[in-house]
Amino acid sequence: MKNTTKSFTAVAIVLLLMFTLAACGSKNEEGSGQPTVRVGSKDFTENLLVGELYALALEDAGYKVERVFNIAGSVIHTSLINDEIDLYPEYTGTGLLTILKKPLMTDPEEVYNMVKNEYEQQFQVTWLDYSKANDGAGLVVRTAVSKELGITTISDLQKHASRLRFASQGEVDQREDGIPALEKVYGPLKWKSSKVYDNSLKYEVLSNDEADVAPGYTTEGMLVNTDEFTLLEDDKQVWPPYNLAPVVRNEVLNANPDISEMINKVSAALDTATITALNAKVDVDKEEYEDVAKEFYDSIK
Repeated sequence: MKNTTKSFTAVAIVLLLMFTLAACGSKNEEGSGQPTVRVGSKDFTENLLVGELYALALEDAGYKVERVFNIAGSVIHTSLINDEIDLYPEYTGTGLLTILKKPLMTDPEEVYNMVKNEYEQQFQVTWLDYSKANDGAGLVVRTAVSKELGITTISDLQKHASRLRFASQGEVDQREDGIPALEKVYGPLKWKSSKVYDNSLKYEVLSNDEADVAPGYTTEGMLVNTDEFTLLEDDKQVWPPYNLAPVVRNEVLNANPDISEMINKVSAALDTATITALNAKVDVDKEEYEDVAKEFYDSIK
């Protein structure tokens, strides 16, 4: 009877040890001692690229990474604070206006400090270093027109608006942060003509000389073609900055403080021209975003 009891106890101990090891294995990569980090991304090229860069940096440091990509922008913040992901690339302007519902600010440093402080207090989330890459609103003109009329800024554009055909996207004419915001600061934009086009057609419309000006975003891949398209400077800073930065749950960062250094290194390597070129490789040259991210990561590590 005693032998039977000892045997039963031994089996129970072995089973308990096996269960404990298995449980640890669900959080740690076998043999690495590092936890799994869930990296998220929004559902468009640029965010996928940057999310993949974060993932590669973590894997390079020995972390096991679970990629939770292609999350709709409308729910990704909720995914973070609900502990469904651990970090993802966000934009300072989105944090300020969409998440925090704060008044518009245009100084990049002030916007960053605002979102950093508020996220810490409200959500227990840390904004790591922000990148120089700014994916904000902009206006694009045909380069031929830019050279002919000397248009490099929105102030220049306003002076020549009556000679220019505007390829509108409809809502940009009405939205408070669209043309109305520009006109409050720069003055009236009285176009020679204005016609509504689908956003996906704007570069084709400009290239075909059907319009001279179109609204765009400052890191769109087509902007690498500077012979055809010129992005104008918002010289009076009407539009808020949308600098890229990683947002990380404090619980994860406190447990793994070295994450900051490796992810900040990625941010330091990104500026507007660089991220535009990376976007172009995917959206224009039709390369896979994973391949583009890997090639770029290998060049900066």
